[in-house]
Amino acid sequence: MENPLARVDLSVCIVTYMARDWLRQCLESLYENTRLAGLETIVVDNGSRDGVGEMLARDFPQVRFIGNETNAGFTRPMNQALRAGSGRYLLQLNPDTVLLPEALDRLMEFMDRHPEVGICTPKVLNPDGTLQKQCRRGDPRPLAVISYFSGLSALFPKSRFFGGYLLGYLDENKTTPVDNVSGSCMFIRREVIETVGYLDEGFFAYQEDSDYCFRARQAGWMIYYVPEAQIIHHGGQGGSRIEPIRSVLEWHRSYWRYYNKHLARDYFFLFNWLFYGAMLIKLAGSLARNLVRRDKTSGTRVEPRWKPG
Repeated sequence: MENPLARVDLSVCIVTYMARDWLRQCLESLYENTRLAGLETIVVDNGSRDGVGEMLARDFPQVRFIGNETNAGFTRPMNQALRAGSGRYLLQLNPDTVLLPEALDRLMEFMDRHPEVGICTPKVLNPDGTLQKQCRRGDPRPLAVISYFSGLSALFPKSRFFGGYLLGYLDENKTTPVDNVSGSCMFIRREVIETVGYLDEGFFAYQEDSDYCFRARQAGWMIYYVPEAQIIHHGGQGGSRIEPIRSVLEWHRSYWRYYNKHLARDYFFLFNWLFYGAMLIKLAGSLARNLVRRDKTSGTRVEPRWKPG
């Protein structure tokens, strides 16, 4: 007879690269602020040289640690963690996050009440307490992306026409169905894994969350933003700052892959070639900016305000 106390409700899956101190802070918040009894944590490291394995063995012996020899990006090691997880729910979580009290408990309660929902995310906050707008998103179609990067969505923050990417017209305190959520904290029902599969490893990093949400929606699952659960995400720590130029290249390559995989068929081929040209111009601009500024980032930017002690 199965022991109900041995059941794993939630597998927390974390990929890390040169982010030991952020990871320690993340795990401290996880164990301090989560009431769930059936909890397991799996950390996959991408060949860090910061002593992360030793820190986990000393301070968090309950964590299952998988050490890769080289930097395999995000998607492949996250799949390693997801495959190792045995929970009825699985959580993709970034190491530079802090879980606020009962965040994961509330997400699980929401998912238990709504079996039609396959993926959800909490309200993700910047360190200053403001909404991190990238946590809930629309489909990154050309108008939405151009409006975002041109600044039109910021100029008209409540516009549905220009705000299709970051959904600024939605009430940030209202539980809402959305197209995509951020992989910084993606709560996934196991049945989604069983029907959709794992992350597409053709994405080295970036846009794999949008791709996964797209595939889940195509399979009939709903995606939800659940603001009664909250976390803090510092953003851009670890890999994207250690290897900024590679991160810029991978962000743009991943968006091209996503667009070509899911959206290009909806547009006339001449428009697609014009859009690909615009992507190349943006890539050149992003590389130039990263070469001259000290604060290296890729893709959409999230400003860290402090570092863990």
